[in-house]
Amino acid sequence: MVTICWFRRDLRLADHPALVAATTQARAQGDEVVALYVVDPALWRSSGAPRLAYLAASLRALDEATGGRLVVRHGRAEDVVPAVAHAVGAASVHVSAATEPYGRRRDDAVEAALGAVPLVRTGCPYAVAPGRLRTGQGTPYQVFTPFRTAWLDHGWHDPAPRPRAVPWATLASDGVPDAPPTAAALPTAGEQAARERWHAFLHADLPGYDVDRNRPDLDVTSWMSVHLKHGEIHPRTMLADLAAAAAASDRDGALATSVATYRSELAWREFHADVLWHRPDAARRSLRPVVPEDAWATGPDADRLFEAWAEGRTGYPLVDAGMRQLRAQAWVHNRVRMVVASFLVKDLHIAWQRGAAHFMDQLVDGDVPQNQLNWQWVAGTGRDAAPYFRVFNPVTQGRTFDPDGGYVRRWVPELRDVPGGAVHEPWKLPGGLPAGYPERVVDHAREREVALADHARRPT
Repeated sequence: MVTICWFRRDLRLADHPALVAATTQARAQGDEVVALYVVDPALWRSSGAPRLAYLAASLRALDEATGGRLVVRHGRAEDVVPAVAHAVGAASVHVSAATEPYGRRRDDAVEAALGAVPLVRTGCPYAVAPGRLRTGQGTPYQVFTPFRTAWLDHGWHDPAPRPRAVPWATLASDGVPDAPPTAAALPTAGEQAARERWHAFLHADLPGYDVDRNRPDLDVTSWMSVHLKHGEIHPRTMLADLAAAAAASDRDGALATSVATYRSELAWREFHADVLWHRPDAARRSLRPVVPEDAWATGPDADRLFEAWAEGRTGYPLVDAGMRQLRAQAWVHNRVRMVVASFLVKDLHIAWQRGAAHFMDQLVDGDVPQNQLNWQWVAGTGRDAAPYFRVFNPVTQGRTFDPDGGYVRRWVPELRDVPGGAVHEPWKLPGGLPAGYPERVVDHAREREVALADHARRPT
């Protein structure tokens, strides 16, 4: 009998345990595999234009990889999946397990609607499934470092082999929908592009990653968050490649620190997924209060400041460069993400949820657990968060991590004639601010004191 492989956050053919299971069962029965993707109108409406444009490109790449056999259907999953299953007489529907709140609810609804046709969950988007690791007391981990230790001790399976000559079924498709236009310059989508980008990083940028990862001017980060978001590569594959790279390096262990550092970044991704597994409300609500509710700015003045932040017109060059990079590339360097988030929450006193929503609308790698929990980390409201009294100074951050100002000059053309590190404090230039560059919307030193005073009267 026919089996169905329902693709979601796993738009690839390699290291795909659910596809292996679907293919194995179909071959045993002398039948075919339906490659199904459901365009869920609720998810489509809630995604920003850059992410939709990238998703459409990734689906086209997957369609090509399946020999034009990807079946795209539009509608609610609980209606579409059972309809396809019953139409082809499917023996089973195979999926990678969903771990985020919406996906878990959706899959429960689909399972109920399928009736006698089993929904078989095999694997998930993470090396270690969220919810699996517990403390010695049986409780979820609250702090990253012990979570990482448990994660490393637990380990993960080897990458699943890519099935060869999958007997894809031919079925009518609604086609990949047209994505809304976006001005952002997006990376190439698809599994092949993901692997090429990953291997390029391993060879060129991994050796200095531990030292240079915080330097936005050097552009040596991997950009793999985009491919991980859409499941064009599995973190298990990346972890295996990291281990192989470390094993093949010089005997002095030159790569060891960089490998451990990158592996920790993957562990943070898994920690955030674990937090959201246990606390689905963390996508919207602070996990702990850090200031009284009246500390958050609202109203027309807050709206004006928010727009200045979103447009990269705050008068703080590193913040403005980051927000302009976001508009231009639908992506921002991680160090700069922290700086711009801190500025919104602690300099402009605007609640993290508003910034997180803007990022989710603009980012091509926008992923609920990573985006929301990283914002909570900066805001000091999440698990193992930066303390609220840690306020990123945008000038100090710029001088430390963009010492010659190359990153700022790339994204803020008004400042391209300002030499060296002076670009981070243009208000101190002898001739005044360069033409077209705005005055600072707030005084950082003053707003830092306001933030600390608000924190001192936080709810107990």
